Amino acid sequence: MQRLVLHEAERRAEYAFKAINQSGLTTVVIRGKDSVVAVTQKKVTDKLVDASTVTNMHRLTEHIGCVMTGMLADCRSQVQRARHEAANWKYKYGYDIPVEMLCKRMAVISQVYTQNAEMRPLGCCMLLFAIDMERGPQLFKCDPAGYYCGFKASSVGVKQIEANSYLEKKLKKKPNLTYKATVELAISCLTTVLAQDFKATEIEVAIVTAENPTFSILSESKIEKHLVDIAERD
Repeated sequence: MQRLVLHEAERRAEYAFKAINQSGLTTVVIRGKDSVVAVTQKKVTDKLVDASTVTNMHRLTEHIGCVMTGMLADCRSQVQRARHEAANWKYKYGYDIPVEMLCKRMAVISQVYTQNAEMRPLGCCMLLFAIDMERGPQLFKCDPAGYYCGFKASSVGVKQIEANSYLEKKLKKKPNLTYKATVELAISCLTTVLAQDFKATEIEVAIVTAENPTFSILSESKIEKHLVDIAERD
């Protein structure tokens, strides 16, 4: 009986991982020496939808941001729970939750979803990032099975394997990137693995920097400037 339950839990977790790719999106996040940059595709499937209401970038606290990839409803549920956990920590202890603790808490909750028959693992992957006062730029990843870990760079989605290979090669040559170089590498990675040139309206870019640790999403004009700089460089 125990073996049957374990097999069922593994099967459902496997379905959750497959569901992440059903969104058709690829996300790239890179930790530089003084910043963390997240880049993801922005797909608006219906022409009647207001594009400004469609986003995969979310502010969890003033200084912690996350990018979600996977089933949209599950992503929003996970974000709502993360905000609740962060607010609860602030209420209890009087200071903002560290990004690692928030990721650890979300991983514990995700793991519980794999144990119970009446719950299903959420079909989404969460990448959290922030500037830690003691450790500097931080990037953590939490998957549907409840596994979490810190990363120098990571990707999620359809082209995850290709993106990770690209990032490994680039970061081996230049491990400590400036803010501008980090943004351009993240966009270049997405452009290369998907083999397409993006417009400013087709991608989202979120940042936290040592100079301004507040989570922010770049405007289309700033994204356009980076796209032009990449085109001129190449």
